[in-house]
Amino acid sequence: MTTPTPTALNWPAEILAQGEFYWDFSLWPRLEGLTDAEFYWEPAPGAWNVRRLPDGRHAPDSGVPEPEPPPVTTIAWRLGHIVVDVLETRINWHFGDRTLSRDTIDWPGTADEAKQRLRMAFRTWFENMHELGEEDFAAPVGGAEAAQWADMPMVVLVLHLQREIIHHGAEVALMRDLYQARG
Repeated sequence: MTTPTPTALNWPAEILAQGEFYWDFSLWPRLEGLTDAEFYWEPAPGAWNVRRLPDGRHAPDSGVPEPEPPPVTTIAWRLGHIVVDVLETRINWHFGDRTLSRDTIDWPGTADEAKQRLRMAFRTWFENMHELGEEDFAAPVGGAEAAQWADMPMVVLVLHLQREIIHHGAEVALMRDLYQARG
């Protein structure tokens, strides 16, 4: 009896399929009907939110160093983090002109804007990731990222970003549940 030859597994495609499955069946459906009242709801005293700056841009509350334990954050903060920090800035730094930073970008100011930018950034990131081959996933991330990522293989960064999207998306879903149950 001969042993069957294993079929080669396309790891990048499997990893991206996991992220897309989460988007299609968990995150995006949970954002349906999100209102600005939910988006900005502060469930606890001292919650971090997104606020309009004097120049008209929106920016997240933050602290350096971050308080321990970190404050509760709003849906606006969490979705803005996914949109700006996890996706848009990285798209710009890996596939664009490297001009965006958390200090200059305008965070989403409404629930609808956050959803629109999230949908666009998610699609753009995944379209770019699908263009990469297995050798690109194995190559070092390089100078488009902070020093902590530079020598890591791209797959490590991709997995990290997916974890960020999944865990913050789950927090947004919980915040929506709490908002609906607040009595």
